[in-house]
Amino acid sequence: MIQDIETIDEFLAHRTADVEEAVRTAAATEIMPRFRQLAAHEIDEKSGPHDLVTDADRKAEEFLTEALVKLLPGSVVVGEEAVHANPATYEAIKGEAPVWIVDPVDGTRQFVHGDPGFCTLVALAHRGVLLASWTYAPALDQLAVAVRGRGALLDGEPLRAGSPAPGRDLEVATSHPDYTTDDQKRALLGLWTAGVSPRACGSAGLEYLAVARGELDATAFSWEAAWDHAAGLLLVEEAGGAHLTLAGEPFRITGGNALPFTAARDAATARRVLGLLSGGA
Repeated sequence: MIQDIETIDEFLAHRTADVEEAVRTAAATEIMPRFRQLAAHEIDEKSGPHDLVTDADRKAEEFLTEALVKLLPGSVVVGEEAVHANPATYEAIKGEAPVWIVDPVDGTRQFVHGDPGFCTLVALAHRGVLLASWTYAPALDQLAVAVRGRGALLDGEPLRAGSPAPGRDLEVATSHPDYTTDDQKRALLGLWTAGVSPRACGSAGLEYLAVARGELDATAFSWEAAWDHAAGLLLVEEAGGAHLTLAGEPFRITGGNALPFTAARDAATARRVLGLLSGGA
């Protein structure tokens, strides 16, 4: 097993392209052949009609689980579909082994409806610290990569989140109403105020990418599932952005966060959004 951060740094210095290849291959072999080709028997509900899983999700996660562990011996995988089958596997995020956090198809609802706004998310973490992430939107042919301390790239070009233009309404993507409790809805209502333009989010991974690109000012999310957030949070950080929970602390992938939380183009915007969320809570 890999025991120290220096060894993982060496892996990241030499093998990020191999991870990228694994992500691209999973999408090319298991996801895109099923895009706009899904049969009814290839789509299932999990917790309800808005929580879908497809054969593409399952097959892509199986592919990535095998490929990623092979690339980094001693690592483990926490994938959305594996956790759905066995919730106890989520605890590996808190363990000592390097952990791959995988969402094979982020935006499954969009994928099912033939909308290209979905992506594959992979993040590598160790002892609760995010070290690298890959956000791949195969239908849009976009790949964003972030490595802690080394910046973020979109298709090989540096990402810079920048800051919102003074005097313009903040554009904020929020948790979709279908996925929020009454208490969460009340907190998010703080964003419905002058100077803010909130909207329901699509794929969380692509919303984080939009923040990192400076196309969206912030997100405001009310759930903790690490596979939805890990890749994007590091991407935003490495593009110069910031994230804060309702307690005023950075989001922790190991859980126990005060929700909702925000990720924003810069620290000032994160604090502004957090103040609005606190006022609604």
